[in-house]
Amino acid sequence: MVVRGNCFCICDSGTCNWWFFMGNCRSGNPTDNIIVNHDFYKGLYSWHPNCCNGFIVSANSGNRVGLSPKSGGNYAVIKNRTEHWQGLEQDITSKISPGSTYSVSACVGVSGPLSGSTDVMATLKLLNHGSGASYMFIGKTSVSKGKWEMVEGIFSLPTVPNQVIFYLEGPPPGVELLIDSVVIRCPSSSKSESTSIGCSAVGDEVIINPQFENGLSNWSGRGCQVVLHDSMVDGKILPETGKFFASASERTQNWNGIQQEITGRVQRKLAYNVTAVVRIFGNNVTTATIQATLWVHTPDRGEQYIGIGKVQATDKDWVQLQGKFLLNGSPSRVIIYLEGPPPGTDILVNALSVKHAEKIPPLPPPIIENPDYGVNIVTNSQLSDGTDGWFPLGNCNLSAASGSPKILPPMARDSLGVHEPLSGRYILVKNRTQTWMGPAQMITDKLKLFLTYQVSAWVRIGSGASGPQNVNVALGVDNQWVNGGQAEIKDRRWHEIGGSFRIEKQPLKVMVYVQGPAAGVDLMVAGLQIFPVDRVARFKHLARQTDKTRKRDIILQFSGSESSSLFGTSVTVMQTQNSFPIGSCINRTNIENEDFVDFFVKNFNWAVFGNELKWYWTEPQRGNFNYKDADDMLALCLNNKIETRGHCIFWEVQSTVQQWIQALNKNDLMKAVQNRLTGLLTRYKGKFRHYDVNNEMLHGSFYQDRLGKDIRTYMFKTANQLDPSATLFVNDYHVEDGTDTRSYPEKYIEQILDLQQQGAPVGGIGIQGHIDNPVGPIVCSALDKLGVVGLPIWFTELDVSSLNEHIRGEDLEVMLREAFAHPAVEGVMLWGFWELFMSRDNAHLVDAEGEINEAGKRFLALKHEWLSHAHGRIDIQGQFEFRGFHGTYVVEVETESNKVSRTFVVDKGDSPLVVSIDL
Repeated sequence: MVVRGNCFCICDSGTCNWWFFMGNCRSGNPTDNIIVNHDFYKGLYSWHPNCCNGFIVSANSGNRVGLSPKSGGNYAVIKNRTEHWQGLEQDITSKISPGSTYSVSACVGVSGPLSGSTDVMATLKLLNHGSGASYMFIGKTSVSKGKWEMVEGIFSLPTVPNQVIFYLEGPPPGVELLIDSVVIRCPSSSKSESTSIGCSAVGDEVIINPQFENGLSNWSGRGCQVVLHDSMVDGKILPETGKFFASASERTQNWNGIQQEITGRVQRKLAYNVTAVVRIFGNNVTTATIQATLWVHTPDRGEQYIGIGKVQATDKDWVQLQGKFLLNGSPSRVIIYLEGPPPGTDILVNALSVKHAEKIPPLPPPIIENPDYGVNIVTNSQLSDGTDGWFPLGNCNLSAASGSPKILPPMARDSLGVHEPLSGRYILVKNRTQTWMGPAQMITDKLKLFLTYQVSAWVRIGSGASGPQNVNVALGVDNQWVNGGQAEIKDRRWHEIGGSFRIEKQPLKVMVYVQGPAAGVDLMVAGLQIFPVDRVARFKHLARQTDKTRKRDIILQFSGSESSSLFGTSVTVMQTQNSFPIGSCINRTNIENEDFVDFFVKNFNWAVFGNELKWYWTEPQRGNFNYKDADDMLALCLNNKIETRGHCIFWEVQSTVQQWIQALNKNDLMKAVQNRLTGLLTRYKGKFRHYDVNNEMLHGSFYQDRLGKDIRTYMFKTANQLDPSATLFVNDYHVEDGTDTRSYPEKYIEQILDLQQQGAPVGGIGIQGHIDNPVGPIVCSALDKLGVVGLPIWFTELDVSSLNEHIRGEDLEVMLREAFAHPAVEGVMLWGFWELFMSRDNAHLVDAEGEINEAGKRFLALKHEWLSHAHGRIDIQGQFEFRGFHGTYVVEVETESNKVSRTFVVDKGDSPLVVSIDL
């Protein structure tokens, strides 16, 4: 031991880096252990057994309890424990700084009457004057007799309470707790390590009394009464499991229900599964949605509500509600509750469980034997045998006729390449008395799981239609409707239908059919093709297109005092950043998670806010403004040199408009629109590069219906006047996939041109990109059509979804490669990447606790592929030539005397770029 003043260092020499406190000594190093007497060298000095007793065992002591000291020195034994929570504690209040992240590591064991294993937990007790105690669990480990184990975890406190006490607890009463050493330190790195260790009080269960075995202990009503039952309705309602269930009754609001406070029993950055067994009763309601919700209060942001999961409950049977949640920050209070049914309807709960979510191994990549890419699975598609293989769906009539196109529809031709011509024969469907009537065929045995199938057909309608008609190629998969593509038809011409589908679960039966025009309107179908697409072949084509679109020839011209002797000198060129914008959606709560922020700033150069700039967020009630969340997010982006899109100023879909706005009369609504434009655009002038001015105008018309058609142009003009530097976008969904007759490319173009004709300064086209089973030629066809307008195209909200991470990654690769290869596309925004913080399930690239999945690995591999690197030697002319992607580069030249490094940028251009490098 080396002593310096009132500090001592325990190690074999005086060079040890870890110094511990005696008396008023404080560490001079931010990475020092803040625990005093961490290895019990000074006995129990600064430690206090919590309502129990303790003593020290040393290496030379004959009073061991089954274990030798792991560190070779002393360890503490905590005995006479009569409660799980009794253990050893130390006050660390004066050592804690607000906002800092601390790592915890404790070496622990057990002794005494124990068979099997038990949990030992590290916990913080937080005391504030006037508000009692709260608890923050840090981590736990499973321990058995005769073996030392490590309890590890991290914690961070946004504010420091009056008292912070660290303690170890957990084993059953009567079992002795052994502690060899404790280390708590604040790492010098800015990135905190995430923990994958659960932190519940007993086992993995967070909820106390989850099945009401102790009556209503720890449960309460949220604005209503809670009653315990063993049965109801003369024994007709019995618990599904256990002996009891609870009811939330006398409910007068949808949010009334049963609740439990779980403050201190859940840890930030850990994912928790929630399971509840529920049903409804009373008020003549037979079915209603029950939702599990988390109410979270944080000192700096107030209250938040986190939806966990929901289920459609009935008054007949118990059903299971499932969900998952994660806390990014460090809340001061957390309450879980059930809500949802109409007032007067009781919520019955048989059990509610919250457990740390176990990691589920990913599904393996699917193995597809003999995929037969490009082979049509439709029987008698050319009608060479009349209508054999086809049958009428409903009591309509089918016949074969001649006069349809003999060429493949363009999107199919792009996938299939050179192909024999079509026969020119078509199916004529007459006597249709329902919209769903048309030609059908069973294809169950011809489909293969996990293959992506492209759908293609020519369709036409007969006379007698009043207005545009929707024609749809559909699939009945075990009686579930699957959209194979749609077309809106306004005339008597042949129209192309293009779509796609994929089946990932073995069906019992699959039927393809064509439906859609109004009853009484004849339907004609020609050359229906359903074939699996070869994505690898498409990727090879896109690689060639990408080389033309995103790369440039570069000539590095070297000069300097040693230029005469540069011939043969080694040159290494490394691209540090591709200039193509690839961004992501983020939410305010995300930026409290250091791991999320780290992945975000490393892998994206643009951002868009999920909700925090929308009107319903910034002014939820009239005159009650909230810009703080957007300000915080914008500050993060500015600090990390990340560009931002403003989404969105207005949203045309009525269901997204606040009730207070919907209640305004025409004059007040117009004033509110003007105030919204002025308030938002003035506050953030010059800070958002883009704005989605009026979101989803192809799918909604709230403002136009109330204020007239000119309001849309007014919004664009006024936004441009208030912030001329921002590019103003239209933004809509299903434009690129052929599944929605409200938003196909031609209709989008018509809307854009109409706005421009009225003087609206439309500067960009936003394609949201919420897509399933993408097929490259279908997406590319939409981009080609929209590209004719001459405006930059951005995918603004891209996500894909599949339970299989390999398929999800492949779908994402399809979209990213199509976008990157197309000259009209100038940027891609993902609609999130982190599990539990995306609008779609099974769409994430990183799981809730920070592990990159197979789809995320595919994304990172693509980003790496799109960085150019070159190595060679300077030629006789003092030059080095290579071809690379647009973006930022570093070149390193190793001369005889030194090593020189220079940075340069490659912009877009058709001619070779000559870059002068002065050595």
